[in-house]
Amino acid sequence: MADVSDPQINEAYLDVRSDKSETNWVLLDYESDRSDKLKVTQTGTNGLSELRDAFVDSKASFAYARVTYSNDKESQREKFILIVWIGPGCKVMRKAKISVHTADVKSVFRVYSIEVPAHEKNDLNEDPIVVKLRKAGGASYDGV
Repeated sequence: MADVSDPQINEAYLDVRSDKSETNWVLLDYESDRSDKLKVTQTGTNGLSELRDAFVDSKASFAYARVTYSNDKESQREKFILIVWIGPGCKVMRKAKISVHTADVKSVFRVYSIEVPAHEKNDLNEDPIVVKLRKAGGASYDGV
């Protein structure tokens, strides 16, 4: 099991969800290669492009992000995503634990529209994620 007991994790989650905060993502990393304790390592305000640069190829990480997109000319939507990052250089034993640890992370990052598995930084391009969010969002009147 992953240790997600650090109060900063829940605080960062609530900060990303808050309409009053500019923070739109939080990144969780393991304390060390041998630890199963997760901690907040970064937060940001510049969306998925900034978050994408925060992931390290040799690590497994979890992120929670607010994605804002236009649904049509008159409206904007905000949706939340959970990102499960397994970098291309991540160690085998860490990869083996990720599915179990993801369940523990979901106990803190409770509300999200889609889960995005990512193994390379191109998996975090905003356009395909927005397409998935639109599909998950229900009725679409603009042909998407």
